[in-house]
Amino acid sequence: MSQELQAKEKKTVEVPGELTKPGRVFVPAVDIYESEDKLVLMADMPGVEKDGLSIDLKNDTLTVRGECKKRTGEGPKVLYREYEEGDYLRQFSLSEMIDQEKISAVLKDGVLTLTLPKAAPAKPRKIEIQAG
Repeated sequence: MSQELQAKEKKTVEVPGELTKPGRVFVPAVDIYESEDKLVLMADMPGVEKDGLSIDLKNDTLTVRGECKKRTGEGPKVLYREYEEGDYLRQFSLSEMIDQEKISAVLKDGVLTLTLPKAAPAKPRKIEIQAG
């Protein structure tokens, strides 16, 4: 049985207030992985470059914004387009289990990887039992 690859619909963000520039804003697709000492968040943000990315942390809310450079009309004529252009916005509430001072970010090939180390008390540990 053959299956076709289906493109996932981009979800638009309902931005509170007024935008200062025209265009659409999308929610980037995100995968989150957990290990003993950290959470790793991977967000798809195609078209976003380092200078168009901002990551802010305020009041335990991590905000990721990505601005895409708009394509110019140069080049071949577009006959059909499924890919919608726009900027990206996603927010995450962080708990006290994250060491907010040690969060790091890497952007490579349109994928943002955020590493959120766990704070010392949140790391699982084995309690040693002493003979008494």
